[in-house]
Amino acid sequence: MYLAWKEIRYAKLRYSLIIGIMVLVAYVVFMLSGLANGLSDGHKKAVADWGAQTIVLSEDSNKVASASILARDDLSRVEAKEKAAVGLTSSAISHKGKSEKTNISVFGAEADQFVVPKVIDGRSYKAANEVIVSENLLSKGFALGDQIKLGSDEQVFTIVGVTKATTYSVVPVLYLNLDAYTHLKYGDQPFEKNKEPISLIAVKEPKSAVTIKQSKNQTKLAALTFDDFVENLPGYSAEKLTLNAMVYFLFVVVAAIVGIFLYVMTLQKTALFGVLKAQGVSTGYLVRSIVGQSLIVSIVGVLLAFLLSYLTSLVLPDAMPFTVNLLQWCLYGVVLIFVSIIGGLFSVRTVTKVDPITAIGGE
Repeated sequence: MYLAWKEIRYAKLRYSLIIGIMVLVAYVVFMLSGLANGLSDGHKKAVADWGAQTIVLSEDSNKVASASILARDDLSRVEAKEKAAVGLTSSAISHKGKSEKTNISVFGAEADQFVVPKVIDGRSYKAANEVIVSENLLSKGFALGDQIKLGSDEQVFTIVGVTKATTYSVVPVLYLNLDAYTHLKYGDQPFEKNKEPISLIAVKEPKSAVTIKQSKNQTKLAALTFDDFVENLPGYSAEKLTLNAMVYFLFVVVAAIVGIFLYVMTLQKTALFGVLKAQGVSTGYLVRSIVGQSLIVSIVGVLLAFLLSYLTSLVLPDAMPFTVNLLQWCLYGVVLIFVSIIGGLFSVRTVTKVDPITAIGGE
């Protein structure tokens, strides 16, 4: 390690260049990781806050909530201690009398159900013309007490409560009661009592503890674990896989960059290695110096990138889905250091093949 540090101090410019590239690549890794986590949370955060372990959908929905249509009386077919009927749709919110709209996800549920988040300002809804919204919608110009409209519906709603910031499908969330949800999505279409459509049934118990009564004359129900439900959210898996693939590819890039730089510098020092070997310095000591250089360069680069990424996360706009997962960043940092050492090992064979007589003679 002494020789490695001595050489880094001697060739500051060369190794600063390697560290700079290491910082940039590691910075991209951390930022992509944060973006992937942010998009992941943005898709599922609202439903994750429910604390439900099982989600019941119609069997023909192919595990997609937006394609699932159940009836309110299907709730009685699900045997569980804590369960809730939930309606789900997408809409756009606007102030009464104004045309500017903001996309939102709308959840319909009775106010006393566990899926409805706690209100941090105001109160929960009591009537069909009252709604509660997530706090991140306030940055769009909405406020407690505002009269709003949803989509093309002529019904005027009043914001009576605000919940903590959350999202579903990467947009803010609004809650209203089931009657208001039915009217919003299906208009004045008549339905039999307790046959009004809902999208899903959320259950707090695990799937193994949930019993479903199936009937030939009723919609077939399918119970999913929460993780299975999330994996089938539109766009969730594709975005997560794409961004993670980019992160994994950058690990290979790091190994290649460090390996190429150290290999070229090793070739330039062939004569020096020959002199050291002629003076009795062991091959193992020289190999350890190369590995030590890789270790120092990667640790410094990763630490600087970690700090830079964290500082960047503090100034990113709220509209950008970005979530810092320090444990994951530490794991990725360790992987980056590991692949850097592997890259440094590419030069080991060059050192072991150095013949003192040939190397000195060639000089």
